[in-house]
Amino acid sequence: MAGTPGTPSVLRAMNDRAALDLLVAHGPLTRTRIGELTGLSKPTTSQILGRLEAAGLVRTTGSQSGRPGPNAVLYEIDPGSAHVAALSADPTGITAVVADITGVERGRCRVEAVAVAEDVRHRTAQLVTEAVDGALRRAGLGHDDLTATVIGTPGAIDPGTGQLRYAPHLPGWHSRTLRAELAEVLGTPVAIENDVNLAAVAEQYEGAAQDHDDFVLAYVDEGVGAAIVLGGVLLRGATGGAGEIGYMPLPGAPLARGGVDVLAREDAGGGFQSLVAAPAVRQLAGGIKDLTEALANEDVLAEVARRLATGIASIVAVVDPQLVVLSGQVPQAGGDALRARVEDELTGLALPRPQLRISELDGDPILTGALRTALTQARATVFDTSSA
Repeated sequence: MAGTPGTPSVLRAMNDRAALDLLVAHGPLTRTRIGELTGLSKPTTSQILGRLEAAGLVRTTGSQSGRPGPNAVLYEIDPGSAHVAALSADPTGITAVVADITGVERGRCRVEAVAVAEDVRHRTAQLVTEAVDGALRRAGLGHDDLTATVIGTPGAIDPGTGQLRYAPHLPGWHSRTLRAELAEVLGTPVAIENDVNLAAVAEQYEGAAQDHDDFVLAYVDEGVGAAIVLGGVLLRGATGGAGEIGYMPLPGAPLARGGVDVLAREDAGGGFQSLVAAPAVRQLAGGIKDLTEALANEDVLAEVARRLATGIASIVAVVDPQLVVLSGQVPQAGGDALRARVEDELTGLALPRPQLRISELDGDPILTGALRTALTQARATVFDTSSA
């Protein structure tokens, strides 16, 4: 923020942001109510709303009746003041969502990845562009309307090199310059984030972890990963790999030996994921494809719970979180019966006893987390009126 702390321009910008944040959190509010929530006088509140309306950030939206005197005008964030794109990438394709600054979805597009004999990196950028363009068309918008873009992928961006690590099944995403290339093509800043980290963001905003600052999200799907949040802050690690528990060595699991290059092979195998990921559950159930049906077998349910508890206990012993959220296909299929079994199995495995919850988020939590992250980035830019 430009200016010197305490100067009128800085104070105005702080008051503007406070009013905007209230409108984001509460929806339409009257001038009087904004003044009550901020503690600012009526004249100051009127000045704030006048500035924000002139800047195209706020608009009036009807009036509030039911009180003595004239109806009070309601103010809301102008949804057209900015838009963001959120994407979720997986081995079979990319899903893109475009939303306005209030978080309302305006367009969505899914692009399937088809094997082609061409440069893989170029094809990756093309797929992202196709997905975003499709979502923008459905929203009636163009690239110039985007303020921020966040993409969720398996693996993690190494903060030192800018390369994607731990994601062998996404070969086109490992270029150091891919993020810059995408930003140039899309015309907006692009952030690439670990998919499980984004699922944890979704749980923080509107899921099972809303009331906790210290929690672990265990994502058990076709693969296995974790996100660790301490003091409300996501733990990333020195190379962006905090929470990459898929290859964690556990009793009964083959070891995945070697460095990152070895573990990056699709056939590396071994570790925690070889015990509890969806393929392992299907194998335990004698090849039953449907996970809900597979976990309906009491013996399979008990064995999966035992394995999950062993891995979770290793994390809990080090991190000691208040809460562990179980997310992904396997916990969703096992439901509360699986959660209760895991809770029982944790007895005696680790001294800390965190709460266990199954994620109840609808839709794709990775897309939800990407959208929330993109909105946070866009609002930091659009809601900053210090240079106005």
